[in-house]
Amino acid sequence: QVQLVESGGGLVQAGGSLRLSCAASGRAFSMYTMGWFRQAPGKEREFVAAISWSGGSTYYADSVKGRFTISRDNAKTTAYLQMNSLKPEDTAVYYCAAPQRAYTIVQDTTTGGYDYWGQGTQVTVSS
Repeated sequence: QVQLVESGGGLVQAGGSLRLSCAASGRAFSMYTMGWFRQAPGKEREFVAAISWSGGSTYYADSVKGRFTISRDNAKTTAYLQMNSLKPEDTAVYYCAAPQRAYTIVQDTTTGGYDYWGQGTQVTVSS
């Protein structure tokens, strides 16, 4: 059974940084794209970033490009989201996600492209 557990959320002032982690278990981590999504109150869940199985390809939402960096450590079966220059509009619950199929493309930004989800971690950015 695939399990994804996020950590690293918290309260930070605008302009600050946080690093989220997503620890995965239950299958061969290195075969699967990993994604990060977020959901603000009253809004739909939206794509943030994705990284390919090897780490060689990444893809970002325009709203976070240049500020956020997605990475992974296959030996530690963990994905990361480094968030810099945070803005109040980045406030949301952040979820990591993984598809059921191996070797999927990073450009799939839909929630339907992912089958496994973590419980989420709250990120709050104060102005």
